[in-house]
Amino acid sequence: MENNNDVVEIYTDGACSGNPGPGGWAAVLLYKRTKKEISGFEENTTNNKMELKAALEALKALKRPCKVNLYSDSSYLINAFNQGWIEKWQKNNWLKSDKTPVENQDLWKELLEVLKKHQVNWIKVKGHADNEYNNLCDKLATDEIKKNTKKS
Repeated sequence: MENNNDVVEIYTDGACSGNPGPGGWAAVLLYKRTKKEISGFEENTTNNKMELKAALEALKALKRPCKVNLYSDSSYLINAFNQGWIEKWQKNNWLKSDKTPVENQDLWKELLEVLKKHQVNWIKVKGHADNEYNNLCDKLATDEIKKNTKKS
């Protein structure tokens, strides 16, 4: 039986003020008794990019191959893996079913590279609900926007 102490729990969120507009991403990584918060900002971006960036940066922060439970309120991110979108996109040369290019290919491809090192279980959580760590990620991401867009 798998010991849950060997699993890293990661919560991620992205935020955007306007879409596109200034955006923030954040992640909370939990392992045993350690909690690490990371976040960042981009000047001109989209909400989907920030959701992807949060997951990407969280996984890149891991120092060795890990089993991960990654929680996100982003259907875009979670469904890409749990509903097989990513495999279809790759098979169709990064075209969606309507034959238009998949957005954010650079981030998806970078995420796929990072995923070669880890075993990730993608878990959808309800956004802006009662999930402590999802709410913390949302606050960290929106704080990045506020901190970086203050009028001087």
